[in-house]
Amino acid sequence: MTAPESPVPLAALPAPPSSTGAMRRYARYGGIAVIALLLLNLGLMWYADHPAEPFDPVAVAAARAKSKGVPLVLGQTLTLTEIELVQRTLDKPGGYLSNDILPPGVLLDNVPNWEFGVLVQVRDLSRFLRGEFSKSQAQSTEDTDLAEAEPHFAFSNNRWLLPSSESEYRAGISRTESYLDRLADQDQLDAQFYARADNLNLYLGEVERRLGNLSKRLSEGVARTEVAASMGTDPNAPPNASTPAETVRQTPWSQIDDVFYEARGACFAQVHILKAIDHDFARVLDDKNARVALRQIIQELEATQAPLNSPVILNGSPYGFFANHSLVIANYISRANAAIGDLRLQLERG
Repeated sequence: MTAPESPVPLAALPAPPSSTGAMRRYARYGGIAVIALLLLNLGLMWYADHPAEPFDPVAVAAARAKSKGVPLVLGQTLTLTEIELVQRTLDKPGGYLSNDILPPGVLLDNVPNWEFGVLVQVRDLSRFLRGEFSKSQAQSTEDTDLAEAEPHFAFSNNRWLLPSSESEYRAGISRTESYLDRLADQDQLDAQFYARADNLNLYLGEVERRLGNLSKRLSEGVARTEVAASMGTDPNAPPNASTPAETVRQTPWSQIDDVFYEARGACFAQVHILKAIDHDFARVLDDKNARVALRQIIQELEATQAPLNSPVILNGSPYGFFANHSLVIANYISRANAAIGDLRLQLERG
């Protein structure tokens, strides 16, 4: 008979894998992955947190006309400036961020507010191209391409579902380019551009109102006591008991940087639009001796685009130790706004 085998000592058996060690490895790998994702997200945020680069409207219009082999006609520079502003807003580093629902775009708010400031100015210009600059008089037929482009630019700026904001704005670009091509085609007479003092004056009135609103909102970064507007109405009208004689207005601290970057975007767009107007309305401006006044406005608005050497928008008191960036940019906008009022008087009186 064979002798029974002796049992194997417990010490000789292999030890079972330690669950604690495996969990530590998984936790370490997970931590490395989280850190890598955070670093990647921070890099993408830094890349996307930049507005579009400025451009020369006249040079861009001349280059486009040369590439297409057509002459540079009246109205092309202003129309192409509208197209370029939208195109560069959509195609800047990081793309269009206002309708992003995922990181890094959803974590950024400065550039989306900048985009909205540009978009408001584009919408105003699109409306005036349709209703004023492309029509000889109030009863004239509006251009079909411009009539279709305006609703596309007026589309919501933060929609990500189909149709998305980007697709609508690109459709507006396409319709405006169709008008631009017909404008340069001397064989097609249905596309026109009228550079007159009256329609320029109307457009500048809209710019004046927009800039005035921005200046007021920027100034309200510091608490201000204002007399109620109703106090200046008809003195014979009965007083409104529900309206206080004075109100304290102040932009919430969480919205101060939003207003600041919206103003930067609006001024960025207006600098380019006014440079295009300086080119397309040169004859009118020279006749009214108003070209110097327009260039003064451009110079004031260009000052709002100076590099910001602070990581945050400071909101110090007006005469305090820290800067107040909102009041600084509001000063330049107010000066430009006042100069627009003077320019409009020159266009009216000549």
